[in-house]
Amino acid sequence: MRLLSVNLGHARAAEYTDQPEGLTGIDKRPVDGPVQVAAPGPKNTAGSGLAGDSVCDLRHHGGDDQAVYAFAREDLDDWERELGRTLANGAFGENLTTEGLDVSGALIGERWRIGPALVLEVTCGRIPCRTFQAHLGERGWVKRFTQKGAPGAYLRVIEPGGIRAGDRVEIVHRPDHDVTVALQFRAETTRRELLPRVLAAGTALHPEALEEARKYVAKYPGKYGLRHEP
Repeated sequence: MRLLSVNLGHARAAEYTDQPEGLTGIDKRPVDGPVQVAAPGPKNTAGSGLAGDSVCDLRHHGGDDQAVYAFAREDLDDWERELGRTLANGAFGENLTTEGLDVSGALIGERWRIGPALVLEVTCGRIPCRTFQAHLGERGWVKRFTQKGAPGAYLRVIEPGGIRAGDRVEIVHRPDHDVTVALQFRAETTRRELLPRVLAAGTALHPEALEEARKYVAKYPGKYGLRHEP
């Protein structure tokens, strides 16, 4: 398992963003040399965890629990075949393009060591938006991406460090539950009846996703209980 590329985006003007400034940082490109990664700070006030990377929509992106976004090269290759077009590393707006790692099959709370020092923790899957759709230029992309169910993973920074393309990725912790990124994504999008299951991931889950699952369970007290929640 290794890091194929580290991808950074710079704020640029785009007609399809609904940001007041008309800027987006979704166009990520591979960079040379080491990139420092650290916890950026609370959501709505801080952006990316990668130095030099722009996050323009702080309402929905960035912050400690979405500090880094990873996507598997194998899934990009699958989309290349399906779409009939080339997709470079970073094409989905991911910071990290990996090889040999089942990113969407990772467990919530799973920890990865990348390079000599950086440790990241998986928090949730990526929910597609119209900016993503317009960036790719594919009609119906939000629905299509959602149906595929391989969203890639957001991660928080546990231990900061520098990384570069070619670094080894090592899974250093796997929690004792079965809540994968793919399952959490399906629960939040197409199969909400799965939301009670994601409670098993506990506080490793992105706080907003955890709160959504709790609210769903609370709506049906006779059907669900919180007995499985850590």
